[in-house]
Amino acid sequence: MRIIELSKETRQSILDDLLKRSPNNYTQYEDTVNEIIKSVKQNGDKAVFDYTLKFDKYALTAENIKVTRAEIEEAYKRLDSGLIEVIKESAENIRAFHLKQLRNSWFDAKEDGTILGMKITPIAKVGVYVPGGKAAYPSSVLMNVIPAKVAGVGEVIMTTPPSADGRINPGTLVAADIAGVDTIYKVGGAQAIAALAFGTRSVPKVDKITGPGNIFVALAKKAVYGYVSIDSIAGPSEILVLADETASPRYVAADLLSQAEHDELASAILITTSRELAEQVSKEVDGFTEELSRREIIRKSLDNYGYILLTENMEEAVEAANEIASEHLEILTKNPFETMTRIRNAGAIFLGEYSSEPLGDYFAGPNHILPTNGTAKFFSPVNVDDFLKKTSIISYSKEALQKVHNKIELFAENEGLTAHANSIKVRFED
Repeated sequence: MRIIELSKETRQSILDDLLKRSPNNYTQYEDTVNEIIKSVKQNGDKAVFDYTLKFDKYALTAENIKVTRAEIEEAYKRLDSGLIEVIKESAENIRAFHLKQLRNSWFDAKEDGTILGMKITPIAKVGVYVPGGKAAYPSSVLMNVIPAKVAGVGEVIMTTPPSADGRINPGTLVAADIAGVDTIYKVGGAQAIAALAFGTRSVPKVDKITGPGNIFVALAKKAVYGYVSIDSIAGPSEILVLADETASPRYVAADLLSQAEHDELASAILITTSRELAEQVSKEVDGFTEELSRREIIRKSLDNYGYILLTENMEEAVEAANEIASEHLEILTKNPFETMTRIRNAGAIFLGEYSSEPLGDYFAGPNHILPTNGTAKFFSPVNVDDFLKKTSIISYSKEALQKVHNKIELFAENEGLTAHANSIKVRFED
């Protein structure tokens, strides 16, 4: 891995480089995506079936679009029993973590008859997109579906692309069943997002769409936002390790590669105050890469977006980490909890040498669907709140309104909204 001394100029250059990976920069695909969305909106099932045949080589129909209970039972038989138990345990950890996020409606009543509050209601119908092309991710099924179920969403619908013989990855089906998905449809790509956003004869319209996907899925989610809500527009995976001289170079190298193997656009960055650690990590990365099955992807990822950044002190390192705002941030310092207090921007923070990033991907419980491409500066991980909506409650008695009606009328008249003022004023006419 390349080792770079961090300066104001090199930091800006790296930030600009990383932002090239954002889905917002892949506008050359927007016309194709918009055409698919338009076709599905106008032609419904026919467009969905045609695109599935074109892209997935499967003859989809109204009769076979929905995954049957028999197919789910078959998936259980095809999957290793030990893995099924791990998925169940992981699901329980995820459920327990997200249950702590639940909030109740609240009301605040005063003696003068003023009642203010917030009514919290689950979204009625959510669509979850699950990739099914180059790789299948049952863990992402759990991370999308379980928070929705904890929130009380009435119906969770899942879409995922079929193989040419109409099958769905067994791990995906088992994870969906364990998480509590209500219905699964064999449709993927931008056409699945359009079907969920607008509805077809076979696929119901939903209120919100969540879940990761390729660039076509990401741009489709962006295009339908406003017709439905979405979780985020996910970019390629990324990890940043913040380390000092106490860190194990072997652990750091292994953790960097855990994200570099995702795809050629994945980013893996080490920021450290120790040149010795930097050089040892670079050697360990080379050694590991030769042994790993996805070595070609790893090499391209590291060539494109892999960096070891040297800083003079930990203050500069923390400042750079906050500016990059990585999806995953590991802190491997002498006192990781103290370092963590200075971090403002990160999707998820992993503290200490035994809190490797895959722990969060698969098992610990916090959500692994995280903001990418610097959006951790203003976005949060998927959580229960993503599947709830809040409604303000306002109730004033005559006595309470009488105390303030002149102030409201003055405010409204100042804005030139005399009908607003009159709506209050008529209640206190002689």
